[in-house]
Amino acid sequence: MELYIIRHGIAGDRDPIKYPNDEERPLTEPGRMRTKKVAQQLKEKELWFDIILTSPLVRAHQTAEILQKEGLCDRVEEFAALSPDGDIQTWVNWWLESKYNKENSCIALVGHQPDLGNWAEILIWGSPKEKLILKKAGIFGLLLPEGETPIGNSQLFLLTSPKWLL
Repeated sequence: MELYIIRHGIAGDRDPIKYPNDEERPLTEPGRMRTKKVAQQLKEKELWFDIILTSPLVRAHQTAEILQKEGLCDRVEEFAALSPDGDIQTWVNWWLESKYNKENSCIALVGHQPDLGNWAEILIWGSPKEKLILKKAGIFGLLLPEGETPIGNSQLFLLTSPKWLL
């Protein structure tokens, strides 16, 4: 099974006056454009996600919507564990019990750094090393084992910043 871990695009600056609730910070126009270009490149490579799970924060949800609008997926669902400081075990439990835990599945997770980098490291090495950094609109690709825990049993096959896709 292929898992694509995607960081949200460039969002508005943290500004307690303009965005008193950080969860509501949207993508900037350059963030939307860069994310759209990344999505178009993925579409050109004939990538298709069975589902996109996204953090409920506005910037992540907007990123997932762009991926969907560019034809990479029909189904986007919010997944609370993808919020900052979310629990990877919640996602692992979901995945182990889901219909997507099979050989030909391809799913995407859209969320935030440093959590996504830590999640990738946990899936690959079993624990976070704080070495993998995911740039905004960047992507990790991992191969997950079928039918068993992906923690410490996954393989990294793609790590790219958006500039390599544009």
